[in-house]
Amino acid sequence: MSKIPQEPFAVTVYPATAERWPDIELLFGPKGAYAGCWCMFWRLNRAEFKSLKGEGTKAVLKTMTENNDVAGVLAYVDEKPVGWCSVSPRHEYAALENSRILKRVDDTPVWSVVCFFVAKPFRQRGIMAKLLRGAVAYAEQQGAAVIEGYPIDMQCEKLVGQTLGSYAGYMGVAAAFREVGFIEVANASETQLIMRYTTATAR
Repeated sequence: MSKIPQEPFAVTVYPATAERWPDIELLFGPKGAYAGCWCMFWRLNRAEFKSLKGEGTKAVLKTMTENNDVAGVLAYVDEKPVGWCSVSPRHEYAALENSRILKRVDDTPVWSVVCFFVAKPFRQRGIMAKLLRGAVAYAEQQGAAVIEGYPIDMQCEKLVGQTLGSYAGYMGVAAAFREVGFIEVANASETQLIMRYTTATAR
């Protein structure tokens, strides 16, 4: 993944099914994407996440994937994994369901996009929007009518002109969501939005 292809390059996105576990492991690396998270921060309740973080959270994701319990989608360039997006029905994310900041807007059944991870050489190259389109397509194939996301809005007054540091943008950035067709339905905070995409079948 050290070789960076010249743009434009083709990106393909696939559901993270059982045969793709080695690609998840390769992409996330020994640090488990974000400090041993293995994309379990929102899926597990906080106590369980804290006790399992690292090898435990990796084992949970591995078991899900090997059982074809799809936890997200993977982006590929030249058949190599370069990005990840977590997408599932909202009720499968225990910590999200318990969040006061990201509480449910209404009773609409939604699928949620909660996390992105992109390999360093491919960051700021449009991979997030590609992943998001793939996540929407997968959710729609599974019968989702509404897909919800919780991105940081870099165009808000507090953040305009700034750049993201550390893990700040792991839930996505609003510009990518807007590009895909999501619209704002609520403000979670001064800097974070709740955005939704309504699938064609539900319009």
